[in-house]
Amino acid sequence: MVTTTALEEELIAIAGSVPDPELPVLTLRELGVLRAVRLRGEDAVDVELTPTYTGCPAIEAMSLDIERALHEHGIREVTVRTVLSPAWSTDDITPEGRRKLREFGIAPPRVGTRSGPVSLELGPTRALTQEPDPVRCPHCGSADTELLSRFSSTACKALRRCLACREPFDHFKEL
Repeated sequence: MVTTTALEEELIAIAGSVPDPELPVLTLRELGVLRAVRLRGEDAVDVELTPTYTGCPAIEAMSLDIERALHEHGIREVTVRTVLSPAWSTDDITPEGRRKLREFGIAPPRVGTRSGPVSLELGPTRALTQEPDPVRCPHCGSADTELLSRFSSTACKALRRCLACREPFDHFKEL
């Protein structure tokens, strides 16, 4: 078990308050990508950051924004390290982050209920079958939605359309 000091908790709050560069409505802490901030000496820290997927182009911007925020707080040396294990999961998004996504017009990922290996199925590009846990429209709340594209403005999101209000919307995919 790793314990954190009061100063480390303060620095986690500062680093965690940095907005995500692709979804500025969320902070890095709400997105669940900030893993740890550890003091190394009096004014140096190591930060652990896990990308939403390997090769995420936003990780460099996240690192620079964290460094800037901690430097502004008086930390002289900031080292941001990318940590791939344990892998980030959409289950790491906080309830507050899910609420903010919905209010921003992005359907949040459904909460995972399984653990262990996950079977994957290849399917058509348009989902016309009813899903057991439907993606709800963030505009009207209808569960009558369809998948238009498995990818949207970022690889983390899919493009869907509500069949009730006819509005297209992004869905933050479950990982």
